[in-house]
Amino acid sequence: MKINRRLVLLVTAPLTVAVTFSVLALAPATNQALQANRLTAMVDAATGAGELTHQLQRERAAATALVSEQGNAEAFRATSDATDKSITRFRGQIERLSEVPGSAQGALDRIERFIDEMPALRAQVRSGSGTISALAFGYRIVIADLNGYRDGIAQADGVDADIADRIRAAAALSEAAEYTAQQQVTVMRAQAAGGFTTASQRTFDAGRLGYTESTGVLFDLGPGQWRTWLERTLSGAKALEARRLEDEIGRTGAGKDITVTPQEWQKASDDRQKLLRSVEKRIDESVYATVSDTRTTLMWFAGAEVALVLLTLVGAIVVAIRLGRVMIRRLRDLRNAAHEVAHTGLPAVMNELSQPGALSGATPEQVARRTGNPVRTTGDDEIGEVGEAFNAVHHEAVRLAAQQAHIHEQFAETLVGVARRGAQLTAVMVSELDTVQRDEADPVRMKTLFALDHLAIRMERNTNNLLVLGGYGQARVRTADVACSTVIVAAAQQIERFDRVSLGVVESGIGVTARAVHDVAHILAELLDNATRFSPPDKQVGVAVWRLWDRAVVQIVDEGVGITAERRAVHNAALLEPQAGIGDVRSMGLHVVARLAARHGIVVELRDSSGPGTIAEVTLPAKVLAAAPEEAVPPQPGMSGEDRGNDGRDNDVRYESPRPVTPPGPSARRQPAGVGGWPDRTGAPVGSGGAPTGGDYAPGRAGRTPGANRGGGVPPGDNGSHGGGSDAGTRERERGTSPAPHPVHDEPVSRIAGVSSSGLPLRQRNTPQQWPTLGKRDGAEQRSGATAPRPSPRRRDSRQVSDVLAAYAQGINRSTNRARSATDDDTERTKK
Repeated sequence: MKINRRLVLLVTAPLTVAVTFSVLALAPATNQALQANRLTAMVDAATGAGELTHQLQRERAAATALVSEQGNAEAFRATSDATDKSITRFRGQIERLSEVPGSAQGALDRIERFIDEMPALRAQVRSGSGTISALAFGYRIVIADLNGYRDGIAQADGVDADIADRIRAAAALSEAAEYTAQQQVTVMRAQAAGGFTTASQRTFDAGRLGYTESTGVLFDLGPGQWRTWLERTLSGAKALEARRLEDEIGRTGAGKDITVTPQEWQKASDDRQKLLRSVEKRIDESVYATVSDTRTTLMWFAGAEVALVLLTLVGAIVVAIRLGRVMIRRLRDLRNAAHEVAHTGLPAVMNELSQPGALSGATPEQVARRTGNPVRTTGDDEIGEVGEAFNAVHHEAVRLAAQQAHIHEQFAETLVGVARRGAQLTAVMVSELDTVQRDEADPVRMKTLFALDHLAIRMERNTNNLLVLGGYGQARVRTADVACSTVIVAAAQQIERFDRVSLGVVESGIGVTARAVHDVAHILAELLDNATRFSPPDKQVGVAVWRLWDRAVVQIVDEGVGITAERRAVHNAALLEPQAGIGDVRSMGLHVVARLAARHGIVVELRDSSGPGTIAEVTLPAKVLAAAPEEAVPPQPGMSGEDRGNDGRDNDVRYESPRPVTPPGPSARRQPAGVGGWPDRTGAPVGSGGAPTGGDYAPGRAGRTPGANRGGGVPPGDNGSHGGGSDAGTRERERGTSPAPHPVHDEPVSRIAGVSSSGLPLRQRNTPQQWPTLGKRDGAEQRSGATAPRPSPRRRDSRQVSDVLAAYAQGINRSTNRARSATDDDTERTKK
């Protein structure tokens, strides 16, 4: 999870708890505010109910007067219109109610039904078909429901006790007014009937008693101010007149005529009802004001709590966001800087330090300070400390890399120094060997000299490997292009088992540019060395060359056990991207091939063969290719060799033995007999007449013959008068048979690497001996200080030449056996 999400969760958890507890704390205040708001709406509807009650009482009195013929229809119509207006206002008020107590809701439902039935009741009043008692009862029921609604408001949830008492007191006053209104109707009915009956007398007395009880409830529950309002209102002349008439009527017994006229009673009763209604309005307004003030107080209190909680939460969120953003931005900057250093900066510094001469004389500490600090510290907190620690780690990493680069440079200089000294000593040894070989005729000593000559070739390749690892090129540079077949011959002459290398089809016209000759030969020598070392000793290693568009492909095929796909992929990656620095000396051949190939854009790839073994494919780009010189002829079959540099453990690219293959392409051509071809399963090259070739072929040092140039080029020479015999004849002689002598003058002379067309080494006469200098050695082009020509060696007959060749073959076998014995001894010492 990202750090910003973690911070959000870290802030969200306490905020959630705070909001939860805030809601729980605000719930009572909010609920009280909502209840006060609902109570205010109900009290407002109660005010409308009181007005509607008053208008219904007036309409009832007018209806009673009309039915008893004490009034007129115009008065009833006026009271009915006033009642309708009150009904409309009351309905609008109750529609705004959201919640009503159960008892009050039942009263409202009954009031709605009565309002719906009022047109029929009024029709009875106008027609006079209804009785006074029935009409009065209908109005009494709805007025009782209106008073019941007012009293039921006090039972609503959350109503304060004081407010509930005030509501009940106001409802008691409405009931007192109803009792006086009932007295008015009772007296009007008695006047119409000619006097009180016993029942009507009781009803009249019950009204007076109910009024007294209701006012007593008002005085008990209501504040003292309300009692004062009532007493002051009822102390006037109109009220006293109504009370006087009430007392006079009350003293009239049953069956007696009422002395008070209907007009006087109606006027006095209406005046008293109006006075009671005025007091009722004041009390309703007082209750509404009290409830409204309470609602306002609770709303403000709840709003203040909500605002306080919201401000607290918003403040906490703002502070968390600001602090979190700063922290996240700093962490993001630290992360970006770390990614930049890890994926771009530090690899670039390491790559730069891996290049030769990257330090430029600076110390590792100076290089580390020069790179600077990748992270800009912005504080003294933990994040700033992490940034400082990261800068310290980066500084130390660069310092260690610079120190390692310094060590690598010193090691590379050591390798180059050792290689150059080895090259000087090898040059001196080669010069001495040339001097000794020139006039040596003893076969035994010639055998030893040839063995030393072959070891000198391999020592030179090992020296060149050290130079390449040290960052330098080979000491020799050619000035002329060379045919590809000649380059292959030169490569084969640098390995131990050169006799196992067999040339297949080599397309004509393919040459290698002068600047790349020795590097290409070195690459092929390393690959051929691995192919011969890690393939069966009785199998040949095939080499084929053909052109592919603007490139040339060289394939080296062996018939070994092969390598796994995983390891082949690792080797191909190493060959494609050469390792910086010195590399592992134990796998020196792999690093040397990779570096030399990268230098010229050559692609070296290992491929799996359809049968046993491995195919090493070398693709030469167009910039490396050139037209083959006209004087070059195809090299001879049966050439191979090995470089055991670094105690024989340098080449980790292992190939197995080859098998006959035919390079694709229409340009493949058949080699003439005696020139070479792909070997068959017996090891005999195709096209050689079935006779094994190359077993005793002794090419010398990269085409060097005694007294000739050392560069794998085309040395000047004569017709080969000092060569003679055949390689097949040499092998027959070793097996105790003597083939027919082959005249020396019949040997066609090959100018490739100082070898005759049958594969015999040539000694060329009249060639001045050139002593190598202590610097780079690159054949005749790099030699200086040529001495005076030495006397030409004396001629030998064919028997002498045969003895010399036999000594050469024995010398080669002796050098091979010694090298293998040395390798076995090293292996035994390693095991021990």
